[in-house]
Amino acid sequence: MDQITRIGMDTSKQLFQLHGVNAAEEPVLRRKLRRSQMIAFFAALPPTVIGIEAGGAAHHWSRTLSALGHEVRIMAPQFVKPYVKRGKNDAADAEALCEAVSRPTMRFVPEKTAEQQAALMLVSLRDRLVRSRTQLTNAIRGHAAEFGLIAARGTDKIAPLLERIAGDSNLPALARSLFAQLGEEFAQLQERLKKVDVALMAWHRQSEVSRRLAEIPGVGPIGASMLALKTPDPRSFKSARHFAAWIGLTPKDHSTGGRTRLGGITRAGDEGLRSVLVVGATALIQHMRRGSRLWPWLQRLLASKPYKLVAVALANKIARIAWKLMTSGHGYEPAYVLRAAV
Repeated sequence: MDQITRIGMDTSKQLFQLHGVNAAEEPVLRRKLRRSQMIAFFAALPPTVIGIEAGGAAHHWSRTLSALGHEVRIMAPQFVKPYVKRGKNDAADAEALCEAVSRPTMRFVPEKTAEQQAALMLVSLRDRLVRSRTQLTNAIRGHAAEFGLIAARGTDKIAPLLERIAGDSNLPALARSLFAQLGEEFAQLQERLKKVDVALMAWHRQSEVSRRLAEIPGVGPIGASMLALKTPDPRSFKSARHFAAWIGLTPKDHSTGGRTRLGGITRAGDEGLRSVLVVGATALIQHMRRGSRLWPWLQRLLASKPYKLVAVALANKIARIAWKLMTSGHGYEPAYVLRAAV
């Protein structure tokens, strides 16, 4: 078999499709391997470039194959799709990966360490617990409203509501019993969330980058931890605008023929990271409306633009500031931001 110079590998749980080419770009490898055959095959193969798609276990296989001497390049699925020929199967996907990895302008996803993935798992667990708590509190409020019992907004108002329900003798015994079960579930969720928050805060305090990012108004420890964990090498972005575009906070571009046409934000990138920045920006605007004096440009924008549009614009600004802090190694300087934003 000719010397293989590049391999595209389509991964799955048990079966892995390989497509390899030689120096003349001729296909010399079309093979399907089972999971148990992977290590032996690549250990016997001379070092080569391997292109895989970002997804489940991509970073695991990147670390494993890199340890065998190969150069692994991870690509986002949307960048590989244009190279897929007619039809959709594992062989076509592997061939597309082999072609895409050779493109000089292709963007690659940096490999994550096992420690980084463990910390990201902590963020993911917290997000799932928060969503479960929201669903549960909505259910408690909905059931309570059926009996004419309501409470003010806020998670901290749920426990007093459950106490009122437990002491209301006018409610059927079955209803009080079911509310008690919901209350136990709510207390368990709160306790689990506290433990996760403690672990996340411990990681935040140990990370010098995360501590600096938390100084930015509207970010906080959770947002700073997510930025530090989910952002690849910040120096791989040409500018702050490229970083904001990676998160999905820049307008869609539909320009043609010299005519500029911009739409809503792209919503590309990580949804959780974009969401935490927009939520932080919204909280910052609310704080500003209560009398705190911050950026003059934001005050002018609030006077002429819709509230949600301003929140997204502020999230974009926060993302750009975060990129600057990550690339420069400096801390947040409020006076400089105020001068630059005037």
